[in-house]
Amino acid sequence: MNDKLFVSSEFTPVNGFTSGIEGPACDADGNLYAVNFERQHTIGKVTPDGETSVFIELPTGSIGNGIRFNSEGYMFIADYTNHNVLKVDMKTREISVHAHEPNMNQPNDLAIGANDILYASVPNWSESTGQLWRVDTDGTVTLLEADMGTTNGIEVSPDEKILYVNESAQRNIWIYDLSPEGEISNKRLLIQFPDFNMDGMRCDIEGNLYVTRHGKGTIAKLSPDGKVLLEVTLTGKLCTNIAFGGPDGRTCYVTMADRGNVEVFRADLPGRSWKLFQRNSKLVN
Repeated sequence: MNDKLFVSSEFTPVNGFTSGIEGPACDADGNLYAVNFERQHTIGKVTPDGETSVFIELPTGSIGNGIRFNSEGYMFIADYTNHNVLKVDMKTREISVHAHEPNMNQPNDLAIGANDILYASVPNWSESTGQLWRVDTDGTVTLLEADMGTTNGIEVSPDEKILYVNESAQRNIWIYDLSPEGEISNKRLLIQFPDFNMDGMRCDIEGNLYVTRHGKGTIAKLSPDGKVLLEVTLTGKLCTNIAFGGPDGRTCYVTMADRGNVEVFRADLPGRSWKLFQRNSKLVN
């Protein structure tokens, strides 16, 4: 890995994953997980040293997309084909259905609050529309907004007061005020890009937003008020999502659909997810 800031290099072999590679997320030990390793319906595991393997096979008919971990270390997976959010016990590898809602178009990406409430972007690609759903800790689902554009990337701010949602086809990033109970209000536009699509996005600890520019082959780093601070040039063009990890939380992993692999670069600040893991480990200890 190149230790220069914001310089990307390849982390896993090309075509080790399918073109459906998505949903990268790191656990507290620094292992990276992403969907569709070797074949569809799987979750792949990549160690910090780059060793890859199939971690679990999803139930028949299920295909994963976004992945997040909660404060107890459980993995949650957006299962877009079966309209589920799946829950995985990382010790036993047992898979259960945390939430099921037939009215969800296709659960796509997930965000999670420090209170373990999940938020799901649910696009309808064929009609360029989308929904926004909340999944409470007991698996109860609530439709937060119905008539959106092609909802895709989604994230919670470090102070837990903002929810970010982007619309790929429309190239918008929206922000909402977020209550502790998961209610949204005061929707406003953060930025509209002039070209290319967007996919997943994640925050660092200061609220800067890292956005995958699908088709452009870059990661745009945005300030909390929507200014483009820099762009990281990737080897591939079809970046699908990003996750922060590494021992200091400053390693960024990017999933690439056109190359079926993961690229990696170093950032100047840790990711919000890393900060949550630090908090959770203190709670456990």
